[in-house]
Amino acid sequence: MMTSIFYAIAALFENVLFIPYDLLRSMDSWWLSNAVNWLFVLVGMAAGGYWMSQLKKYKDTNDDDTSNSAHSFL
Repeated sequence: MMTSIFYAIAALFENVLFIPYDLLRSMDSWWLSNAVNWLFVLVGMAAGGYWMSQLKKYKDTNDDDTSNSAHSFL
């Protein structure tokens, strides 16, 4: 019973969900086949830039609490 569930999950990923990646892998153009990687890099850089701008905003307004007891888990 349990092994058939895992085989079904494996079949779903290998036969259905990885089809776009198989198409990208078989392309001759390096830039086009790595488009997903470049997309992840751009999204990560945008998220990092947004995060840094939010950190600067809180630091400029002195709104952050940097004491030792600022968080309940400390």
